[in-house]
Amino acid sequence: MVSHLLILNTTIVALGFYTLHRYIIRRNCPPVPPGPRGLPLVGNVLDMPTSFEWLTIAKWTKRWGDIIHLNVIGRHFVFLHSAEDVMALLEERGAIYSDRPTFIMAGELVGWDDTVGLIQNNDRFREFRRFFSRVLGTKTALLPFHGLVETEIHKFLGRLIHTPENAHKHIRKTASAVIMMITYGYSVTEGEDPYVDMVEKAMANFSVATAPGGFLVDFFPILRYVPSWFPGVKFQKQAIIWRGEMMKMVETPFAMVKQQMRKGSAVPSYTKNLLETETLTAEKEQNIKWSAASIYGGGSDTTSSVIYSFILAMTMYPDIQRKAQEEIDRVVGNTRLITTLAARENLPYTEAVINEVLRLNPAVPLGIPHRASQDDIYKGYFIPKDTTVVANIWALLRDPTMYPDPAVFNPDRYLGPNPNRNPRDFVFGFGRRICPGNCNSLASFLNSILLSQGRNLADIYVFLTCAMVLATFNISKAVENGVVIEPSGEYTTGTVSHPKDFRCSIKPRTPKASTLILAEV
Repeated sequence: MVSHLLILNTTIVALGFYTLHRYIIRRNCPPVPPGPRGLPLVGNVLDMPTSFEWLTIAKWTKRWGDIIHLNVIGRHFVFLHSAEDVMALLEERGAIYSDRPTFIMAGELVGWDDTVGLIQNNDRFREFRRFFSRVLGTKTALLPFHGLVETEIHKFLGRLIHTPENAHKHIRKTASAVIMMITYGYSVTEGEDPYVDMVEKAMANFSVATAPGGFLVDFFPILRYVPSWFPGVKFQKQAIIWRGEMMKMVETPFAMVKQQMRKGSAVPSYTKNLLETETLTAEKEQNIKWSAASIYGGGSDTTSSVIYSFILAMTMYPDIQRKAQEEIDRVVGNTRLITTLAARENLPYTEAVINEVLRLNPAVPLGIPHRASQDDIYKGYFIPKDTTVVANIWALLRDPTMYPDPAVFNPDRYLGPNPNRNPRDFVFGFGRRICPGNCNSLASFLNSILLSQGRNLADIYVFLTCAMVLATFNISKAVENGVVIEPSGEYTTGTVSHPKDFRCSIKPRTPKASTLILAEV
């Protein structure tokens, strides 16, 4: 009994000294960045937005500047709104800001902390990176997949001919098809596909679960111990459902590949490659499974958002659409589809259109948050250890000092002798968590995964899809009973933001275009 009391007393004294030491140090530190004044004890819990966070916090910059601080029940958040601050902290001081914060709901309860997007900066994360680099990290490794990308885009064009009203569904299906073949060697079926349904459910849940301020348990971690049967504890029940859907997405396709390998029928894929070439242990196999799920889970959602945003932009800006079509007709002609990237360098306006799509409504407006692994001081402000640091990418890409008339969709801003900054500098992540390729996935995960020494597969997919659609289809506003239906241009909230469904008209430009498409399907 005495020994237990001694241990308890020693622990209390040690904690007291530690708390006093931290207090003295921080009392002499500079102030934290400015932000809304919080309430006693709970801080800014009522200020933290729970939807469209990037819009609300961007408005605060008019009062508090480009670096904004919130303290939510003792948890510090810093939001960055200028390119200078983002690059200084997340790039130049990447050693401090390369880790991820702890997500109780999305991570511990649902399980996303085992994927590359939310995993901590540890040995497992580094092994994931090694897998990605070895299997998908060179031009040579990616070459076998180029034909796959083109084939799936041709199928997408064929689906648009037959059921253009289902464009959004076709976009999601095509993105999933590319990722499934690369990751697991699986060819999705026409019509409803169970694997596509799995990833769509799981990623919709991820987007909600990771939104800042979405769940009280992220600010009161002790709540995770409250049993699911306790009255009013809805988040526990929700987490159980979401975890089941996520685990189904992780386990089912991986088990499929292992079964095919036993039968000798598995086709080349990321998963098959690693299972064949790595020295397998139980831990290694788990890492292969979760790294594959990171590609599968994250690769399709953000890419789908980009393509659907492109369709929306072409619906709303017909003059820009025609100008891009004229460029493609002039460079490629109308007797063949764009089947390679050879013409890409000669299509600067088409490239600029895609850049403007990326800029105006980035698929992941706040990126994935970073964590300060130690105390830091920047521009006279104190950033405490464990602060969640968020780059407001949406706001960066609407900074009028970099993009004059930022609300205007203007591809010409990237052309000429003094082009605006390429939005790809921001939409792929920062520092050691940067997307090692150049595309808009994994901001979610695919872009940070499919590294090549030039263009990566997701980038190729986005460019070829947009260019082929421009070459073969006219996109316009829908008309019903003689009335033009204007798209709202609104987007969904969540970690990954998509255009809200809208109606439009998608028709082949010519009978010849239809013939070219159907000949390739």
